[in-house]
Amino acid sequence: MAIDWDKVDEVTLALLTLTSFQEGGGTRAWKGHDWDVMNRLHQKGWISDPVSKAKSVLLSDEGVRRGQELFDTYFGVEEKGRAR
Repeated sequence: MAIDWDKVDEVTLALLTLTSFQEGGGTRAWKGHDWDVMNRLHQKGWISDPVSKAKSVLLSDEGVRRGQELFDTYFGVEEKGRAR
């Protein structure tokens, strides 16, 4: 079976959003994911360049917004009487 790398990128961004934290006025996440995926997320403009001495990456405003949407899409469930 072929791998849908766009879906891998989306799920990785959703997980980065889940584990993100606020620091220095921005949203950051630890960069403990596959380097090829992290590089693609950077190319898409969702995170800062992962090739640095820092142990975390900065999520762009678009990366945070898209990551939250993707997290809801892949992992959200509707509760009775409440929307997601």
